[in-house]
Amino acid sequence: MDKPMHDRILILDFGSQVTQLIARRLRESGVYCEVWPFTASAQRIAAFAPKGIIFSGGPASVTEGASPRAPDAVFGMGLPILGICYGQQTLAAQLGGTVEGGHAREFGRAFVDVTAECAITQGVWAKGAREEVWMSHGDRITVLPPGFRVVAESEGAPFALIANDERRYYGTMFHPEVVHTPHGAALLKNFTHGICGCTGDWTMGAFRAEAIQRIRDQVGSGRVICGLSGGVDSSVVAVLLHEAIGDQLTCIYVDHGLMRAGESDQVVTTFRDRFNIRLVHRDASDLFLGQLAGVTDPEVKRKTIGRLFIEVFEEEQRKIGGADFLAQGTLYPDVIESVSATGGPSVTIKSHHNVGGLPKEMRMRLVEPLRDLFKDEVRALGRELGMPEAIVGRHPFPGPGLAIRIPGDVTREKADLLRLVDTIYLDEIRKAGLYDKIWQAFAVLLPVRTVGVMGDGRTYDQACALRAVTSTDGMTADVYPFEMSFLTRVANRIVNEVRGINRVTYDITSKPPGTIEWE
Repeated sequence: MDKPMHDRILILDFGSQVTQLIARRLRESGVYCEVWPFTASAQRIAAFAPKGIIFSGGPASVTEGASPRAPDAVFGMGLPILGICYGQQTLAAQLGGTVEGGHAREFGRAFVDVTAECAITQGVWAKGAREEVWMSHGDRITVLPPGFRVVAESEGAPFALIANDERRYYGTMFHPEVVHTPHGAALLKNFTHGICGCTGDWTMGAFRAEAIQRIRDQVGSGRVICGLSGGVDSSVVAVLLHEAIGDQLTCIYVDHGLMRAGESDQVVTTFRDRFNIRLVHRDASDLFLGQLAGVTDPEVKRKTIGRLFIEVFEEEQRKIGGADFLAQGTLYPDVIESVSATGGPSVTIKSHHNVGGLPKEMRMRLVEPLRDLFKDEVRALGRELGMPEAIVGRHPFPGPGLAIRIPGDVTREKADLLRLVDTIYLDEIRKAGLYDKIWQAFAVLLPVRTVGVMGDGRTYDQACALRAVTSTDGMTADVYPFEMSFLTRVANRIVNEVRGINRVTYDITSKPPGTIEWE
């Protein structure tokens, strides 16, 4: 295992949609952890040398014969175990308890009565208290396995929290990893720090030092190319690599003419001037916009931009004489082995390429220094590296840029118009102190014209839509609830300052059923 030598917790995934939240909560408390499928072998688990194991929730029913089970070997390792929801049920069933369906189900907010105390609840929940939690279960334990006792109960789950203090086994019917369980993170910390003995020494400072050494060990005297987009992931990769290997790194920034206002200048200024990173800046806007002329199908737009990006990137890397390694901003969610709803492991999630999907014949080895990190950890690393907040805290921006925020054909004139609208919108969001509360905010130029009145005259100009959502990972998203006074102020600025726009709308569609981007 090529991992930092820190205390480790292993999370065995039984398919819950919120398994990754367990990992994020643990890492927030300074504990390194990984998510593996429940099918992991005993040998692999032993080699990882965890100080404790967590069983996640999952969609299956323990009452079904073919439902997932934890490897029997983990019960002989002498390690603390915490089972969450389905994880609690399979823990109980495998140790001689009984799980049944057909009882009262609990979904969403619930309350548990704390009837006793244990190491999980110490200093967090007191005996006799009534605590809010988040439930999501249909089955429940009806007979505890030998050695377990009840610590908390709810109306629908008489064994909402159970403990076997001698073996250091614990189970919760609720989900402590979600924010809807107010003290859930503290309960998890009691497990990792108090019961498992983790010291919480996994910090971004430690990661930075260890990542730099791993990069030097992997690259040696080789040359590295990094496709720089200006986004958070590739930017942090570039600065980290430069700190590790200096001028052995060359970054290539392909400007497709579809960035937001001032972003290309910001990329060049930040990386070439501030960090003194060797940077090739290729302005290919004429090429991209020329080949997008008349293209209206969203998928064709994406493929056209992706193809051109590869062609330009290859051209530039040939000019500098090639390289031995290609650096990418692959993150941990991209490499986690997922578990399907039917209980089987699925090891292929997606291929991830910051530079658009490079061909195999380039024959460069990959450097992926962020592959152990979640997005929020990448931002923390960027701050540790002294990167400007304007880049580290930047909202996600799609690879095809403004092209997929201009339904219909894309022209330089439309892109310039959208840039002005987007600039005003984001400026007002920042002035209101809302930027960091929003996952993603942007404007869309609609392919329709509307009648308006300005002064004493009739106008027939374009309409735009504003979009702002909150999210934790982009998989689901809720509409940000702006005050009407804010939207009115933004709309007034846009129609007064942007010639060619006479109507502003606000998109109130969540994801699902909609997507965050329009195309």
